[in-house]
Amino acid sequence: MARRVPKRRSSRSKGPVVLVATRKGAWVFRADASRRSWRSDGPHFLGHVIHHVVLDPRDGRTLLASASTGHLGPTLYRSADLGRSWKEAKRPPAFPKAVEGETGRAVGHTFWLTPGHPSQPGTWYAGTSPHGLFRSGDGGESWEPVSGLNDDPRYREWMGGPQDGTPDGPKLHSVIVDPRDPAHLYLGMSSGGVHESLDEGRTWHPMVSGMEVVDGFDPARITFHDPHCVRLSPRIRTASTSRTTAASTGSTGRARSGCASARPCRGPWATSASRWWSTRAIPTGRGSSPWTGPRSGPGRAPEGGPRRTGRATEGGHGAGSTAGSRGGTPGGR
Repeated sequence: MARRVPKRRSSRSKGPVVLVATRKGAWVFRADASRRSWRSDGPHFLGHVIHHVVLDPRDGRTLLASASTGHLGPTLYRSADLGRSWKEAKRPPAFPKAVEGETGRAVGHTFWLTPGHPSQPGTWYAGTSPHGLFRSGDGGESWEPVSGLNDDPRYREWMGGPQDGTPDGPKLHSVIVDPRDPAHLYLGMSSGGVHESLDEGRTWHPMVSGMEVVDGFDPARITFHDPHCVRLSPRIRTASTSRTTAASTGSTGRARSGCASARPCRGPWATSASRWWSTRAIPTGRGSSPWTGPRSGPGRAPEGGPRRTGRATEGGHGAGSTAGSRGGTPGGR
């Protein structure tokens, strides 16, 4: 009689999973398919500052977590079973050792984690403080700096110094991989603007034309641009219509469809809100034109009123809650 082999328990969640990163650890909340019943799992890494926890949508079970620990310093952890067990990265993000006579850079913490393209199952990207972009090709075990950004003299200038960012230090965040093209990347720097690469990070160019900065500062200086979050619209209808949205200190807005650029009209739009309820499109390397949203009337927040952020409705029009949650500023995670 054949021996009956027990079914192997799958680590992939059958229902929604919500990941919460805090200054006192991380939690994993799991729900049934109906979302009526939830259970919490945590804290993971009790006592550690957790900057970001991300589920890999390519397999539905791999988690990466960025931690600042009291004795290990900044590091990353990886779980292949939805948080049931964790393993520290063998080589977390780190800048190369400076040559003699030059000032070196040290990673204060990894602030942002992004899974790579579905065609690259082992690829991840990480954004650090101070500004740095890193890539892993082995699922987060080891990391290498993306020198096309980190060592570009222009970007070293635009990144500014330790005071040119959030109270918790400057952040490289919002690393986005175009779902249609693994070589097409976006990222945000607080401060330092929004940037785009069409060759998997070997070269970059800024996308700040049309964005505004705080009164009294020159918008032509990229260092003065301080986007807090960049998002790519999931409503990608064709290869020539997609949008990214950058939120700074107000709501987000919607860019018009169409293309009015001297460059080929091939793709993404971007919007930014640098003032209360003021929106403007960002010209991208794939073609766009500026668009400005309402500055007065019912769509505008009152002078001195709270900044607002939250879930956007159709096409990116902002609506939501008062900032201060993770959706507020990079330093408010």
